[in-house]
Amino acid sequence: MTIPARRGGRPRPGMYYVIHFVRIELRGESKMRFYTVARIFLFIVFCLFSFRPGLAGEKSEPSLRFLLPEVESFSFSENPQEYFPETLYEYIDGAAEIYLGYDFRQLIVGQYQMVESDVILSVEIYDMGTDINSFGIYSAERFPGAEFIPVGNQGYLEEGALNYVAGKYYIKLLCFDCSDNSDQLLRSFSGEILKNIEDKGQLPNLLAVLKQEGLIVNSEKFILRNFLGYEFLENGYVAGYKVGDLEFDCTVIDGKNEDQAQSMLEKYLGSRPQGSYEKIPLGYHLKDRYYGHIYLARVGPYLCGVMKIKDGAEKVGEMYLKTLKEALKTHQRP
Repeated sequence: MTIPARRGGRPRPGMYYVIHFVRIELRGESKMRFYTVARIFLFIVFCLFSFRPGLAGEKSEPSLRFLLPEVESFSFSENPQEYFPETLYEYIDGAAEIYLGYDFRQLIVGQYQMVESDVILSVEIYDMGTDINSFGIYSAERFPGAEFIPVGNQGYLEEGALNYVAGKYYIKLLCFDCSDNSDQLLRSFSGEILKNIEDKGQLPNLLAVLKQEGLIVNSEKFILRNFLGYEFLENGYVAGYKVGDLEFDCTVIDGKNEDQAQSMLEKYLGSRPQGSYEKIPLGYHLKDRYYGHIYLARVGPYLCGVMKIKDGAEKVGEMYLKTLKEALKTHQRP
């Protein structure tokens, strides 16, 4: 059997080969033969569509290209690049695991160059799936002493860079050869990106529970998994405090429901050496070689705690545990 070619000698598509084969086989054949060949035809069609090269690797997520702004006097120096969980290491090898630990979904990178200039501005937009996860990775990279500015839900400037969080997105801008104009250019770009973000979200509302006297401003962090190094502890918030010469941490864990919170509490206590904790009216008191005195309690679907309390300051630990418990009793989920 000779398979006809297109005009100009180019072979016809694979689907044409199948149809042409069936047509030849059906000539003069019985009705039974028709159904047999039809089944063969449908099977081959199924195989063609099921095993097309690249089909299994196609992404269902829409492109983040729409978030990259058009800025006057700037143009792309190269085509924007997109990365997904399985390819993120190609862009940030060595740090990808941290992002994946917060359920990273997608990244788009845009490289801009100012017209007739050596100024380069890099834009990285990470889709972390939720407001809380984007805050989590943002809080893991910020530091309390940074120059915080009103952009998105929160952002900060450092030399030649601007990082901020807006809704489920974590945005990082980096300016090269910008000289004294870096802050102005970074602020301008961040504003243009925000125009393209429809849902700007908000910071996690559980942070309000941690806003107690002595809080080290902007020390709050969210840790999605393996909180305090325990795989059964998740959705934990921690913040640093300073009262006089005493520095310590307060924590809140969102158990989602009472059963899950109680289960986490029991697993944590069960992981402790025998005799290392005691029941007290406020909850539990533990002594740890690394975290000093620890005070822990459950309030409905939440766990709260105070850590790193030194010997002689136990009253401070009890006082802050009581304060956290009272704040959680009046806390409302969004």
